[in-house]
Amino acid sequence: MAAHRKPRQRSLGGNTARTAVTLALAGAATATAFEGTGNAEPQLTPAQVKAKVDRLYQEAEEATQKYDGAKDKADTAQRRLRSLQDETARAQQKLNSARDALGLVAAAQYRDGGIDPTWQLALSSDPDQYLDDAAIAERAGDRQAGAVTRVRQQLRGIEQLRGAAHVELAALRSRLAELKREKTAVNGKLDEARQLLDRLSPQQRSAVTADGTGRASRSAADARTPLTADSVAATDSRAAAAVAYAYSKLGSLYVWGATGPDAFDCSGLAQAAYRSAGVSIPRTTYAQIDAGRRVARSELQPGDLVFFYSGISHVGIYIGNGQMIHAPNPSAPVRIAPIDEMPFAGATRVV
Repeated sequence: MAAHRKPRQRSLGGNTARTAVTLALAGAATATAFEGTGNAEPQLTPAQVKAKVDRLYQEAEEATQKYDGAKDKADTAQRRLRSLQDETARAQQKLNSARDALGLVAAAQYRDGGIDPTWQLALSSDPDQYLDDAAIAERAGDRQAGAVTRVRQQLRGIEQLRGAAHVELAALRSRLAELKREKTAVNGKLDEARQLLDRLSPQQRSAVTADGTGRASRSAADARTPLTADSVAATDSRAAAAVAYAYSKLGSLYVWGATGPDAFDCSGLAQAAYRSAGVSIPRTTYAQIDAGRRVARSELQPGDLVFFYSGISHVGIYIGNGQMIHAPNPSAPVRIAPIDEMPFAGATRVV
């Protein structure tokens, strides 16, 4: 029988190999070209950069307010936890003292051998003295029983304190995790905005960071003589003091999460201004708007807090004539700006 052999495969060589390689390279080049085209980022105009940066700053401000709220709650949980730990330590010290007293009594009873009281009376060389001592011992026994009860109560109290501390510790850990998430969100938005601004020329960057009127808002460098509390046309001296404080901080850096004295975010500036006037207000914009009496835009007076955006994510301190002092964003310091530069959401009169 004739042997059946498989036909031998021809290797690529010569023109055929060169053709295959050429086609492969052409395909790769085409794919690379398409990939480059797909990933190429279109050049944004300064107006488009401004719109995108403004949106990023607004989103960062919203995340900042969430961060501020979480930090405020974390600080509160930390204080409660520390207070519980101190209270537990004091209770433990009292318990240790009570236990030591019980131990001394137990040791004395052991040394006496626990002889039956009847035999102690019979063997006593001075029965009258023994009876007096027995009466005292009986009263001491009653007191000792009370001491044992108190020790048990202290033990229960310490367990309750430890349970409460455990709850606060869990709450604190939750708040710290929330802080980390919000911090990541803020930094992400600010980094993206910074990268967009870095692509612009200095002149274009200045135009992008100008206020809503198209010119840079006044800061400490070009502000007139800072006002004092007595020179502010506010109906309440505390509101005047808050405005005067805000004037004194013109030019201060914007730093998210900061409450002064040299750097602020928007709600941090509002809180610090009223704190300087002896008035305590909440930390975040969405809590500050409920810290006083709501007023209409037409009724605004110096010292009123003015809020912006539908999410109540930004706040300024009204100073009159349609102007406010606020901490805008990382691209600009604390400055004077028109309240028309952002979507108005409401106002509150704190005092």
